[in-house]
Amino acid sequence: MSIKLPRPVADYVEANARLDVDGMLAAFAADAVVKDEAREHNGHAEIKPWIQSATIAARAIFTPTSWRETDGAVIVEGTTAGDFPGSPLPFAFRFQLSGGAISALEIV
Repeated sequence: MSIKLPRPVADYVEANARLDVDGMLAAFAADAVVKDEAREHNGHAEIKPWIQSATIAARAIFTPTSWRETDGAVIVEGTTAGDFPGSPLPFAFRFQLSGGAISALEIV
């Protein structure tokens, strides 16, 4: 990773680069919420299977190119490449942070 991200976001991105399910999950608070493709995943019990199906199965690795803070959120833009149609694709990840962990993530 060539840009310096806030710690929980950096932990998530670094674990994603290794396709490390447990490392990605560890960046989230226990009660975190993930919104992706019009679905909501609540807490570790739902986020872990989402990571496995959306990321690991497709070998989808997100490479951030820029980030900014807006309205209390950390917006990270970049591309995701992997074993899926149209790869690589541009994405923006909207992170909410609380207590040193990701409390919410929306992928847009």
